[in-house]
Amino acid sequence: MLSQVCRSGFQPFNQRLLPWAQSTALSRSHPVQPSTIRNVRSWSNIPFITVPLSRAHGKSFAHRSELKHAKRIVVKLGSAVVTRGDECGLALGRLASIVEQVSVLQNQGREMMLVTSGAVAFGKQRLRHEILLSQSVRQALHSGQNQLKEMAIPVLEARACAAAGQSGLMALYEAMFTQYSICAAQILVTNLDFHDEQKRRNLNGTLHELLRMNIVPIVNTNDAVVPPAEPNSDLQGVISVKDNDSLAARLAVEMKTDLLIVLSDVEGLFDSPPGSDDAKLIDTFYPGDQQSVTFGTKSRVGMGGMEAKVKAALWALQGGTSVVIANGTHPKVSGHVITDIVEGKKVGTFFSEVKPAGPTVEQQGEMARSGGRMLATLEPEQRAEIIHHLADLLTDHRDEILSANKKDLEEAEGRLAPPLLKRLSLSTSKLNSLAIGLRQIATSSQDSVGRVLRRIRVAKNLELEQVTVPIGVLLVIFESRPDCLPQVAALAIASGNGLLLKGGKEAAHSNRILHVLTQEALSIHGVKEAVQLVNTREEVEDLCRLDKMIDLIIPRGSSQLVRDIQKAAKGIPVMGHSEGICHMYVDSEASVDKASRLVRDSKCEYPAACNALETLLIHRDLLRTPLFDQIIDMLRVEQVKIHAGPKFASYLTFSPSEVKSLRTEYGDLELCIEVVDSVQEAIDHIHKYGSSHTDVIVTENEKTAEFFLQHVDSACVFWNASTRFSDGYRFGLGAEVGISTSRIHARGPVGLEGLLTTKWLLRGQDHVVSDFSEHGTLKYLHENLPVPQSHTN
Repeated sequence: MLSQVCRSGFQPFNQRLLPWAQSTALSRSHPVQPSTIRNVRSWSNIPFITVPLSRAHGKSFAHRSELKHAKRIVVKLGSAVVTRGDECGLALGRLASIVEQVSVLQNQGREMMLVTSGAVAFGKQRLRHEILLSQSVRQALHSGQNQLKEMAIPVLEARACAAAGQSGLMALYEAMFTQYSICAAQILVTNLDFHDEQKRRNLNGTLHELLRMNIVPIVNTNDAVVPPAEPNSDLQGVISVKDNDSLAARLAVEMKTDLLIVLSDVEGLFDSPPGSDDAKLIDTFYPGDQQSVTFGTKSRVGMGGMEAKVKAALWALQGGTSVVIANGTHPKVSGHVITDIVEGKKVGTFFSEVKPAGPTVEQQGEMARSGGRMLATLEPEQRAEIIHHLADLLTDHRDEILSANKKDLEEAEGRLAPPLLKRLSLSTSKLNSLAIGLRQIATSSQDSVGRVLRRIRVAKNLELEQVTVPIGVLLVIFESRPDCLPQVAALAIASGNGLLLKGGKEAAHSNRILHVLTQEALSIHGVKEAVQLVNTREEVEDLCRLDKMIDLIIPRGSSQLVRDIQKAAKGIPVMGHSEGICHMYVDSEASVDKASRLVRDSKCEYPAACNALETLLIHRDLLRTPLFDQIIDMLRVEQVKIHAGPKFASYLTFSPSEVKSLRTEYGDLELCIEVVDSVQEAIDHIHKYGSSHTDVIVTENEKTAEFFLQHVDSACVFWNASTRFSDGYRFGLGAEVGISTSRIHARGPVGLEGLLTTKWLLRGQDHVVSDFSEHGTLKYLHENLPVPQSHTN
């Protein structure tokens, strides 16, 4: 039972360095200057972050996102992190990465301390080498190579190894930190240094003086003289230093540290031994959760196992220090593990005293999975009834929704650009359109899940069916678009998918009430938990790592958001488009009235939309014609800023500003105009600079139009129609979860059909493959059977 931490008599002292500490401190002539800190940015590929680092100690951080404010940090390197797999020698690559990260944080103005293992392993390597060399050279020459290999190496005592390895370990740290203009100092401690009051004061003074001088203390137990660990020897209110886990915890509390990072050879704390079938990584661990954890064996090297780490972590947490246990050995996981933790990323297990009011995102993912499976088993009429009820709720609670949206708009005023404010805004007409779209979805959902696509008689009494099924759990991330929530929820309900929604904080009030109404509609058939709104402080990057809970990510927002998600997604497919660079080609045989009208609608009706026109391609023969003049006059009246492409600029004496890039999505009243010589050149331009979203030809020549329609490789290709028709509602899909420019699974506006996949059902009667062999009794028929028109669930 952990009791209150005793801190009596342990206060900061500005004492001089003790002689034994001075002798091991690595000297340098000058402290790090600001110019040196600026240079640090160039030698490291780790992001450099500037954050306020002051905080009052006494209470640990409640959330990961607060870790970026940690000023004083202890990093504990376990034996498995520091040593090689053969336990003889150090893992130099890992150590170099760790030193780099510690140096980056130190040069950000933080106070870094290391608690390191490795002396025994380093000493073992040295002593083994010395023993081999001390063998008689004559004996080695006469006995031959084979005999030399068989020479027995005696069992090496750990204290002797530690004594032989301490100097080499410290010399290695010295060389590495020197590369970053940082000084380090070694401090060796034993349990007595914490139990003896005077020694505690001396140790405290030494550490504070080193930190004051911007020196990184490297602390280790003095394994050359330390006695064997005694079980259950913890004193009241303190923790005995019997391994480096307890040392790190004790040091962190004594020094009033903000954060303790414990690096080991596992990803963090699991609810059962890592490697077991049901083991799940615990993202956040709270005091009192020990009963839900089954501890396995200790690490392959070192004194402590995970149970010792958890005990030390809880003790440090109770003393006001936040703790994260993470993997420091896996190259894909531990590349920037220390800096990632400080940045608040979801790495390892975070120890917190503050339990969240609602479920964790992992729990929400499980609820969405379970609720989605229940949703898929409902009758089509029941799913349609839920969606109809949601449509009714949107109109019945219109005033409450608009009131919540007004709060969002007031809070966003001055912070969001006008196009984003327009996306954020809800109105009575928008809600009415939403309700109409939802009712369309309800109608189309009657024959979605469980629809038979194909039937094959494989053999006599062996029939195969391919049927539609939900994808699973969808994660939809959207910005400034609260109307997206009911649309996507309705599509998920219709397709029987579980749904996780992550909206932007700028629409928090609107999203909250819309989600409440969605769950109210789901409740009529007992599937309330199928749709979850993520309200925790989860970063989008962390959500994209939940590959065991999420089957498909659908981003709805800026091109930058989509690119960030595509980059962050780890093993989860992302459906969407990163840019909406839509083109319109006005052919030499275009109608004057049609061209001007189509350009205006495509560009000016809603310029912030992803299906708005961004580049206008004009056939060269149309320059200085009434058609061209009419388009230019219309754009001037609509206050559209024109950017001239290179060829268009060459035709003009006084041209508008030349475009910086032909691959630009403006999202505003801006338009690029370029000149082409033919329909083929227009197609080539679209393929080179477009984003495969939506492209249009304006012409009266049907042959030219068909050539354009067949040869442009985009998700949507139109003839004499506005780019703004690229929309699920306008296509009659009811709504869309987004527009996909991918070439796999779904493309264009993605409605209900795009959220379904298939599975195969085989019904037999004691059929085995051996019956179909060369000497078997059965033959394959592979006959296509008629597909039933009615719904099969």
